[in-house]
Amino acid sequence: MSFENPSLKSSVYLDNMEEIRKVFKRFDANGDDKLSSTELGNVLNALGSETSPDEIKRMMVEIDTDGDGFIDLQEFADFHRGVNNGDARSTADGIRELKDAFNLFDRDKNGLISVTELHMILKNLGENCSLHDCSKMISSVDADGDSNVNFEEFKKMMMTNSRASSH
Repeated sequence: MSFENPSLKSSVYLDNMEEIRKVFKRFDANGDDKLSSTELGNVLNALGSETSPDEIKRMMVEIDTDGDGFIDLQEFADFHRGVNNGDARSTADGIRELKDAFNLFDRDKNGLISVTELHMILKNLGENCSLHDCSKMISSVDADGDSNVNFEEFKKMMMTNSRASSH
Protein backbone atom coordinates (compact mmCIF):
# COMPACT_ATOMS: atom_id res chain seq x y z
CA MET A 1 0.00 0.00 0.00
CA SER A 2 1.48 3.31 -1.04
CA PHE A 3 1.08 6.32 1.20
CA GLU A 4 2.47 8.66 -1.46
CA ASN A 5 -0.84 9.35 -3.19
CA PRO A 6 -4.09 11.29 -2.78
CA SER A 7 -5.67 8.41 -0.87
CA LEU A 8 -3.25 9.08 2.01
CA LYS A 9 -6.07 10.23 4.28
CA SER A 10 -8.44 7.41 3.40
CA SER A 11 -5.81 4.76 4.07
CA VAL A 12 -5.74 5.84 7.70
CA TYR A 13 -9.28 6.99 8.34
CA LEU A 14 -11.31 4.21 6.75
CA ASP A 15 -13.42 6.81 4.96
CA ASN A 16 -14.48 4.69 2.02
CA MET A 17 -15.51 1.13 1.33
CA GLU A 18 -12.36 0.24 -0.62
CA GLU A 19 -10.16 1.16 2.33
CA ILE A 20 -12.42 -0.71 4.74
CA ARG A 21 -12.17 -3.74 2.43
CA LYS A 22 -8.34 -3.51 2.46
CA VAL A 23 -8.23 -3.43 6.25
CA PHE A 24 -10.72 -6.30 6.45
CA LYS A 25 -8.58 -8.40 4.07
CA ARG A 26 -5.50 -7.72 6.21
CA PHE A 27 -7.34 -8.97 9.31
CA ASP A 28 -8.78 -11.99 7.44
CA ALA A 29 -5.67 -14.17 7.82
CA ASN A 30 -7.10 -17.30 6.18
CA GLY A 31 -8.84 -15.45 3.32
CA ASP A 32 -12.32 -16.90 3.94
CA ASP A 33 -14.01 -13.44 3.79
CA LYS A 34 -14.99 -13.54 7.44
CA LEU A 35 -13.23 -12.74 10.70
CA SER A 36 -13.19 -15.25 13.51
CA SER A 37 -12.64 -14.37 17.14
CA THR A 38 -9.10 -15.78 16.76
CA GLU A 39 -8.34 -13.45 13.85
CA LEU A 40 -9.77 -10.50 15.77
CA GLY A 41 -7.65 -11.41 18.79
CA ASN A 42 -4.52 -11.73 16.63
CA VAL A 43 -5.04 -8.25 15.21
CA LEU A 44 -5.57 -6.76 18.65
CA ASN A 45 -2.41 -8.48 19.86
CA ALA A 46 -0.47 -7.09 16.87
CA LEU A 47 -1.67 -3.65 17.94
CA GLY A 48 -0.24 -4.28 21.40
CA SER A 49 -3.58 -4.69 23.14
CA GLU A 50 -3.80 -7.22 25.94
CA THR A 51 -7.42 -8.09 25.22
CA SER A 52 -8.93 -10.88 27.30
CA PRO A 53 -10.85 -13.73 25.65
CA ASP A 54 -14.01 -12.41 27.35
CA GLU A 55 -13.47 -8.94 25.85
CA ILE A 56 -12.93 -10.48 22.40
CA LYS A 57 -16.21 -12.40 22.82
CA ARG A 58 -17.99 -9.15 23.76
CA MET A 59 -16.57 -7.44 20.68
CA MET A 60 -17.63 -10.34 18.47
CA VAL A 61 -21.19 -10.22 19.82
CA GLU A 62 -21.33 -6.45 19.26
CA ILE A 63 -19.97 -6.51 15.70
CA ASP A 64 -21.44 -9.84 14.52
CA THR A 65 -24.98 -8.53 14.02
CA ASP A 66 -26.29 -11.61 12.20
CA GLY A 67 -25.07 -13.90 15.00
CA ASP A 68 -23.25 -16.42 12.78
CA GLY A 69 -20.09 -16.34 14.92
CA PHE A 70 -18.06 -14.41 12.34
CA ILE A 71 -17.65 -10.81 11.24
CA ASP A 72 -18.30 -10.36 7.52
CA LEU A 73 -17.26 -7.36 5.44
CA GLN A 74 -20.62 -5.59 5.80
CA GLU A 75 -20.63 -5.99 9.59
CA PHE A 76 -17.01 -4.76 9.70
CA ALA A 77 -17.91 -1.74 7.54
CA ASP A 78 -20.99 -0.93 9.62
CA PHE A 79 -18.92 -1.08 12.80
CA HIS A 80 -16.24 1.25 11.41
CA ARG A 81 -18.82 3.67 10.08
CA GLY A 82 -20.55 3.82 13.44
CA VAL A 83 -23.84 2.38 12.18
CA ASN A 84 -26.10 1.98 15.21
CA ASN A 85 -29.51 2.98 16.39
CA GLY A 86 -28.31 6.43 17.46
CA ASP A 87 -29.44 6.31 21.07
CA ALA A 88 -27.46 7.91 23.88
CA ARG A 89 -26.00 4.59 25.03
CA SER A 90 -24.69 3.89 21.53
CA THR A 91 -23.10 7.33 21.44
CA ALA A 92 -21.46 6.76 24.83
CA ASP A 93 -20.29 3.32 23.69
CA GLY A 94 -18.91 4.88 20.51
CA ILE A 95 -16.89 7.45 22.47
CA ARG A 96 -15.58 4.68 24.76
CA GLU A 97 -14.60 2.60 21.74
CA LEU A 98 -12.84 5.61 20.19
CA LYS A 99 -10.95 6.10 23.45
CA ASP A 100 -9.99 2.42 23.46
CA ALA A 101 -8.77 2.70 19.87
CA PHE A 102 -6.84 5.88 20.71
CA ASN A 103 -5.22 4.13 23.68
CA LEU A 104 -3.96 1.33 21.41
CA PHE A 105 -1.97 3.90 19.45
CA ASP A 106 -0.88 5.92 22.51
CA ARG A 107 1.77 3.43 23.59
CA ASP A 108 3.49 5.65 26.18
CA LYS A 109 0.11 6.73 27.63
CA ASN A 110 0.90 10.45 27.49
CA GLY A 111 -2.40 11.36 25.86
CA LEU A 112 -0.83 11.90 22.43
CA ILE A 113 -0.18 9.74 19.37
CA SER A 114 3.29 10.57 18.08
CA VAL A 115 4.80 9.89 14.67
CA THR A 116 6.89 7.12 16.24
CA GLU A 117 3.87 5.46 17.88
CA LEU A 118 1.89 5.56 14.62
CA HIS A 119 4.87 4.14 12.72
CA MET A 120 5.29 1.29 15.22
CA ILE A 121 1.59 0.33 15.06
CA LEU A 122 1.49 0.40 11.26
CA LYS A 123 4.66 -1.71 11.10
CA ASN A 124 3.11 -4.23 13.52
CA LEU A 125 0.13 -4.41 11.16
CA GLY A 126 2.44 -5.15 8.25
CA GLU A 127 2.25 -1.74 6.58
CA ASN A 128 5.38 -0.60 4.80
CA CYS A 129 5.50 3.11 5.51
CA SER A 130 8.25 5.47 6.54
CA LEU A 131 8.41 7.86 9.48
CA HIS A 132 7.97 10.63 6.90
CA ASP A 133 4.69 9.02 5.72
CA CYS A 134 3.50 8.83 9.33
CA SER A 135 4.46 12.45 9.89
CA LYS A 136 2.34 13.48 6.88
CA MET A 137 -0.60 11.46 8.21
CA ILE A 138 -0.37 13.13 11.61
CA SER A 139 0.06 16.63 10.20
CA SER A 140 -3.13 16.18 8.16
CA VAL A 141 -5.20 16.06 11.39
CA ASP A 142 -2.95 17.96 13.83
CA ALA A 143 -5.17 20.96 14.58
CA ASP A 144 -2.99 22.46 17.33
CA GLY A 145 0.32 22.08 15.48
CA ASP A 146 2.15 20.06 18.16
CA SER A 147 3.11 17.26 15.69
CA ASN A 148 1.00 14.78 17.67
CA VAL A 149 -2.64 13.70 17.63
CA ASN A 150 -4.53 14.21 20.89
CA PHE A 151 -7.83 12.50 21.66
CA GLU A 152 -9.97 15.44 20.52
CA GLU A 153 -8.18 15.52 17.15
CA PHE A 154 -8.50 11.73 16.87
CA LYS A 155 -12.21 11.85 17.77
CA LYS A 156 -12.90 14.66 15.29
CA MET A 157 -11.04 12.77 12.55
CA MET A 158 -12.94 9.54 13.21
CA MET A 159 -16.36 11.17 13.60
CA THR A 160 -15.95 13.35 10.49
CA ASN A 161 -14.87 10.43 8.35
CA SER A 162 -17.58 8.12 9.75
CA ARG A 163 -20.27 10.61 8.79
CA ALA A 164 -18.70 11.29 5.39
CA SER A 165 -18.59 7.60 4.51
CA SER A 166 -22.05 6.63 5.73
CA HIS A 167 -24.10 8.40 3.07
